[in-house]
Amino acid sequence: MANKKQKEMSYSELVAQRNELKKKYMDLRFQMVIGHVDNPMQKRTMRRQIATLNTLIRQKEIAGQDK
Repeated sequence: MANKKQKEMSYSELVAQRNELKKKYMDLRFQMVIGHVDNPMQKRTMRRQIATLNTLIRQKEIAGQDK
């Protein structure tokens, strides 16, 4: 369920956003181990956002727009 903004982003912007989300996801995982998470569903949502970004990045790679 990628929004229009993400589909219009450049390859480098998508990669940067994915890397940022991965860092936030790791922080969230550590917080869950410690036990300081308000919304446990946030973990699933972040994982799905990362998967969506991976899909868009791969589509751009296939289209040859990864330069």
